[in-house]
Amino acid sequence: MNSSDEVLEIAGKRLRSRLWLGTGKYRSAEEMRSALDASACEVVTVAIRRVDLDAPRRGILDEIDWKRYQILPNTAGARTADEAVRTARLARAIGLSDWIKVEVIPDPKYLLPDPIGTLEACRTLVAEGFVVFPYIHADPVLALRLQGVGVAAVMPLASPIGSGQGIRNLDGIRIIVEQARVPVVVDAGLGVPSDAALAMELGASACLINTAISGARRPAMMAEAMRLGVEAGRKAYLAGRIPVLPHAAASSPLESVVR
Repeated sequence: MNSSDEVLEIAGKRLRSRLWLGTGKYRSAEEMRSALDASACEVVTVAIRRVDLDAPRRGILDEIDWKRYQILPNTAGARTADEAVRTARLARAIGLSDWIKVEVIPDPKYLLPDPIGTLEACRTLVAEGFVVFPYIHADPVLALRLQGVGVAAVMPLASPIGSGQGIRNLDGIRIIVEQARVPVVVDAGLGVPSDAALAMELGASACLINTAISGARRPAMMAEAMRLGVEAGRKAYLAGRIPVLPHAAASSPLESVVR
């Protein structure tokens, strides 16, 4: 592979790793740090609304090496566009990052994103100079609308958050990738490395994974496995798979066969 195949560039930042990690649900800070290290990730997402900014130590923010990782604050917990915008402004005000993952999720049971609220929040935040990463359904029409607004990437869900169901809308993600003018980061629902590999084989630019790693019996080992899955899927995509045929095709030529 040439260097352009290996590097993902977003908003002027060059990333060699295409595996991004979340920081929720780990049993300890040590487990989280070990998983981050094993994953070789460079982008780490943090839920701002779950950080106590008034405490002497700000919990998870003090456990992450800010020099090593690109912090991607997210608006988890926001139920409306206004709440998401306020959370993003807070992240900027405390010096976290101009990067923001927009999550607008009004439904506490299924945790599915609100497409209208997401579009509204993204429009406002892009106008304010944020580097915006919207979390969305695998909806190609919405993905195009968001690209028109000026987001830095789109982040379609594979399946519901934390479900481990894998990719439930292959066609939707395939179309988003086909039409994309920005990176596509598959987010939520990936359960095992083969899920991550499949997302990358479809042409996704990266995968963001949290629960599948933090909830594993051995998070660091699962993080390493996910890294290898992402790498394998990316190489398979670049190599170009063979066509899917409705019939068999001999792997050895039949010409000059002695009969």
